[in-house]
Amino acid sequence: MNRADFEPVSGISVSRETFSNLERYVDLVRKWNPTINIVSRKSLDDIWNRHIVDSVQAFTCLKCTGSWVDIGSGGGFPGAVVGILARELSPNCQVTLIESDQRKSAFLRNVSRETSSGFRVIAKRIEDVEPQYADVISARALADLSTLLEFCERHLKSSGSAVFPKGVTWKKEVEAAQREWKFELDPITSVTEPQAVILKIKGIERA
Repeated sequence: MNRADFEPVSGISVSRETFSNLERYVDLVRKWNPTINIVSRKSLDDIWNRHIVDSVQAFTCLKCTGSWVDIGSGGGFPGAVVGILARELSPNCQVTLIESDQRKSAFLRNVSRETSSGFRVIAKRIEDVEPQYADVISARALADLSTLLEFCERHLKSSGSAVFPKGVTWKKEVEAAQREWKFELDPITSVTEPQAVILKIKGIERA
């Protein structure tokens, strides 16, 4: 995907430098994927739509001027994409990725360095990391919504927001979570998959 195609699909305008950093990230995913299995081989062929643009949606859901913590980051979707975009579009946003797998954490640190993004990587289990008091928490393909809200209870400010991309079963996850939690919900239809959404959540407290 080139920059001219990227901007209409993603809905944001970025500099040549930022787009070059996204391209560098894609190159690094392709290079490391055979070793640490960052994404499936099938989705690697459509990495720009399936992973990059999908991650951009999380960034564009809200404006972060404080701390953004991506949990269970894996290969960096959406956290690394957020970090790359924030450097230009939200320079006061401090991005942290939490990933317990040491090899993937090494990959993420390499991405941060190679793209000059400066996002931080914590190589620990989410529940073992000291509370982050984040303004924003994100996670993609990590756990069901109830479990994600437990992580928010530990790491999200009371005034903060969570951003969770979810697939076609998102309504069932919301219904299950509402048995244990109270929260304000704004489901945003995904631009990459019409039946999927980005769940923007705030006001999280136990029911």
